Amino acid sequence: MTRYSRITGTGSYVPPRRLTNADLAAELAAQGVETSDEWIVERTGIRARHFVADGVYSSDLGLEACKNALQAAGLQASDIDLIIVATSTPDMVFPSTACILQNKLGANGGAAFDVQAVCSGFVYALTVADALIRTGSANKALVVGAEVFSRLLDFTDRTTCVLFGDGAGAVVLEASDTPGILASDLHADGKHVGILCVPGHVSNGHILGDPLLKMDGQAVFKLAVGVLEDAARATLAKAGKTEADIDWLIPHQANIRIMQSTAKKLKLPMDKVVVTVDQHGNTSAASIPLALDSAVRSGRVQRGQNLMLEGVGGGFTWGAVLLTL
Repeated sequence: MTRYSRITGTGSYVPPRRLTNADLAAELAAQGVETSDEWIVERTGIRARHFVADGVYSSDLGLEACKNALQAAGLQASDIDLIIVATSTPDMVFPSTACILQNKLGANGGAAFDVQAVCSGFVYALTVADALIRTGSANKALVVGAEVFSRLLDFTDRTTCVLFGDGAGAVVLEASDTPGILASDLHADGKHVGILCVPGHVSNGHILGDPLLKMDGQAVFKLAVGVLEDAARATLAKAGKTEADIDWLIPHQANIRIMQSTAKKLKLPMDKVVVTVDQHGNTSAASIPLALDSAVRSGRVQRGQNLMLEGVGGGFTWGAVLLTL
C-alpha cells in the first residue's frame, strides 16, 4: 500500500499587540519618519500587523499555534514524532527553535529541527515532512512557521518597517493511505542573496555588520512574480493537474500586488486567493500557515479541496506545494 501524508489539523497565533497603519505612522512620526495609512495600503495592501512584547520568542508563538493545530487534529503532543520549525528568527543561535518548542509542548523524543528558507520556509518544511512521512521515518508531524520579524526591522526605513509582522502557524501532518500532499517544487538561487537579507553576524560575542533587514523591493517584486508562476506550474505538472484543478491559492502574504499578479498568470480570480496580508503584514515563514488556518476556520477552505501553497523569500528561495485538504 502506498503511503502518503495529509494535513489533519491547522492552527495559528498572533501576539495581542495589534498596530494599524495609523498606529505605526504615529510611532514613526515621533522618530521623524513620515508614512501614512494611504501610502502603505496603496503599495502593499497591508492595514495592520502584530508585534510581540519583550521576552516573547518564536517558540512561544509556535507553541500556541501548535496547541490549536493539535486540538483541531484531535491529538496530544505526545502523539507527535517529528517537529519542523521554519523560521528566520530563532530563539537563539542554537539549539534549534524546534527543540525548544518540543520541550515546551512536552513532545520529547522524536526528531526536531529548524528549516531556514525565510519566506519560503513553510513550503520547504512541509515538503521535508512529507518526504519523511512517506518513507516511514515519521508518522505524525507538526510543521510550524514562526517569526518575530519586528526585532529585525529598521524603523528609520519606511520602505521596509511597515511591511512585516510577528506570528505563527502550524499544521499536523499525518501518514495516510489516501493522497494529501500531491506534489511540490523547491528552488533557490544564491546569486540574489543581497536583495533581501539581514547581513549582520555574531563573532566573539559581538554583532558584526548590520543586524537589521535590508531589501531591494523592486528586485524582489520582479523575481517573485516570475518564479511563483513557474513553481506553481511545475507542481501542477508533477501532480498531473491544471490551473482549473486549483480550488484555492494560498500564497506567501508579502504584498497584494504580487498575489494579484500571480493569480492573473495562473488564470485564477482573486476570490480564489486567500488574502490575510491586510491584517498580518508579511510574517515570513508564518504567513502561509496563518492564512491557511484563517481560511479553514472561517469555513472558506473545505475538506477535499485542492490547495496551491507557494512562497518566495530571501536566499533567493521559492517553491510550491499542491495538496488535497
